Amino acid sequence: MIENELVVYSKPSCVQCSMTYRALDAKGIPYRVVDLAADDNALDYAKDLGYSQAPVVVVDDHDHWSGFRPDQIDRIAKRAILPSDATREARSPAR
Repeated sequence: MIENELVVYSKPSCVQCSMTYRALDAKGIPYRVVDLAADDNALDYAKDLGYSQAPVVVVDDHDHWSGFRPDQIDRIAKRAILPSDATREARSPAR
């Protein structure tokens, strides 16, 4: 389960950022976008994590990556319990 909000640090006109948004949307994973070009603190944070390529996706303090990583998105989608999943499970008959 994703405990906190997933954050995507991105920049304008970034192809890998757009691909990341589409993949997260397709998996139903909620996220917040922070523009690295508009927020110097966010840029410093991404650099402090050791990244120089956008997007930087932060799940939590210990789980983050840079670039378009469908393998990582699939991994977090498998461990996330999304509201639509919880609703579907609640409606499913007991086995």
